[in-house]
Amino acid sequence: MPEILAPAGGMEQLIAAVRSGADAVYLGIQDFNARRNAANFDRETLPQAVSYCHGRDVKVYATVNINILDSEMEMLERSADMLAASGVDAVIIQDLAVLKLFREKYPTIKRYASTQTAVHNVDGALFLRDMGFDSVVIARELTLDEMRMICSSCGIKTEAFIHGAHCMSLSGACYLSSMIGGRSGNRGLCAQPCRLDWRCGSCDHVLSLKDMSLIGHINEMAEAGVDSFKIEGRMKRPEYVSAAVTACRNALEGREYDIDTLRAVFSRSGFTDGYLIGKRDRNMFGYRTKDDVTDATSVLSTIASGYRNELQRIPVSMKAMISFDGSSLTVTDGTDSVTAEGAKAEKAVNRATDDASVRSSLTKTGGTPFIAEQIETDIQDGVFIPAAELNRMRREALDRLLEIRSRIVPHEPHAYTKIPHTAYRSGIAHPQLWARFYDPSLIPDSADLSRIIVPADRIDRALIEKYGSRLTVQLPTALFPEDEESFRAGLEHLRDLGADSVWADNIYGIRLGRELDMKVFGGFGLNITNSASLADMENCGLAAATVSFEISMKQVMDLGGSIPRGIVKYGRLPLMHYRNCPAKASIGCAACHRHGELTDRMNVVFPVECVEQKFSTLLNSVPLHIAERNTDGLDFSLLWFTREDSGEISEVIEDFRGGRKTTRQRTSGLYYRELL
Repeated sequence: MPEILAPAGGMEQLIAAVRSGADAVYLGIQDFNARRNAANFDRETLPQAVSYCHGRDVKVYATVNINILDSEMEMLERSADMLAASGVDAVIIQDLAVLKLFREKYPTIKRYASTQTAVHNVDGALFLRDMGFDSVVIARELTLDEMRMICSSCGIKTEAFIHGAHCMSLSGACYLSSMIGGRSGNRGLCAQPCRLDWRCGSCDHVLSLKDMSLIGHINEMAEAGVDSFKIEGRMKRPEYVSAAVTACRNALEGREYDIDTLRAVFSRSGFTDGYLIGKRDRNMFGYRTKDDVTDATSVLSTIASGYRNELQRIPVSMKAMISFDGSSLTVTDGTDSVTAEGAKAEKAVNRATDDASVRSSLTKTGGTPFIAEQIETDIQDGVFIPAAELNRMRREALDRLLEIRSRIVPHEPHAYTKIPHTAYRSGIAHPQLWARFYDPSLIPDSADLSRIIVPADRIDRALIEKYGSRLTVQLPTALFPEDEESFRAGLEHLRDLGADSVWADNIYGIRLGRELDMKVFGGFGLNITNSASLADMENCGLAAATVSFEISMKQVMDLGGSIPRGIVKYGRLPLMHYRNCPAKASIGCAACHRHGELTDRMNVVFPVECVEQKFSTLLNSVPLHIAERNTDGLDFSLLWFTREDSGEISEVIEDFRGGRKTTRQRTSGLYYRELL
């Protein structure tokens, strides 16, 4: 049966999850996890948590699911050592540097891909499998049929979210919090600015989705191949965790579950299953109201009473031997066995101890995680032993068995090759100029650009013949399974026409490009923030990489490795990528004409870029523009054109040719300030 995976922001939540029937919990340590503001666990409390869970047959997965900086690598290794010593079953990972560390140093710890890896198609799942992951979590934006396609193709364990908060953006591809507030979701500090009152047309809160609840579809998802059902909510209270786990357990086992209690304990104007059933519309949107908050108080005490006591979940076999020479009770869980010695039996005066009376005492396992599944007795005729003595032996045996099961089994370290770090410097005097154009008709004839990047659906034979090997095919950031086969065929056609390279902003593109024998240039959406992941990307076949725009210029320049790299130096940076377009949901595609706009609560306007009505991208309100900044030592500077007209494009290119500071409104992004 698939597992129920519950969030544990602290020890109270962990106990609530275990006692409500979770098969596994996921938790964070105080550093390097995507919920750094949760209580989390440290060197003392983590082993206690693992011991508690393992004693009760519950697995523990630790999150190490943020992007790592070079300056944090030693701290990361110390954290890995702590996790290994605690005996956790798996680590949840986003960054390839973290994957390399655990894959090499602690191979006995399972490696599970975080939702931040943004796996939303088959090639993405296969890429992570080939990199050494043992499990992938598939994107929340998928339909049931799309989940089935991925699960049947990837050949490793799959997780899917079943209940909890919906991010508006594809996970790992949201930069809204970092760009407008300096708090990065990819670094575990998302401030959730999407929950504020963003508007489009007459609609409010257009970046806030209702919480998902797919519990009513749990058996359909299991049939589709999902192995683990993940509940979101490491920042939530223990009652929320208990209610969600209980509902999942009931639904998975074919019983009714209490949707009203779930809604009361936490919701945002109710729940949605819109992505799963393919109904992506305005009904998916909602936000937390005063009534939602008030409803929770009515159910908290009732929920808490449900996990006050131990859940009897571990079957044991017992064998009691009672004679005038002595008594004993042996208990086994199938792996470990313990024997409690008892007193010598007395000669029965009235009623002799029999099988029924022994069973009556031994089945009283309440207050423990054990349940007596089989009981065997060997009782000498005419003996009597007090029930109190039988109870004492039962308590002693079960206590000792729980102690054995709860012992920490650390993971032993293996040889780990650290990558020598020497800051890279390009062999060319000044960075080349690369540029991306949404519309190829806007490419200036006079522009001397080393590389021209154009979306795949805008490229034809004439464009390939005109620009030759300078032309690179931009793969869409999101390519959902329903379009995967047809897109691959279209890309093969472009390759056959002479296109020889792709620009990949998501991991699926690395695998797809390599399979078609095309050069792969990594985009900033790969979130490369350290030298180790840069080196791993080179090993994956990347010809060059645009590193993350969430790190400082100093951190960019300190990156090691040998792969050519650059940064985006101009453009309205993408803040979100979403499948349920808020402009479409608010005003409709006919009114939008692919020029949608959202307005924040300060009345700042943010453009929306539409990608063939398959997904859309929220762009920053002002462009990044740092033409005057010296970035010698890098291989290229990327200009990212979106809504600019031909005059603006020519002006920007001239700015960068001459190193000229713009007089237009702009941002310097995060390159010259420290991100939290």
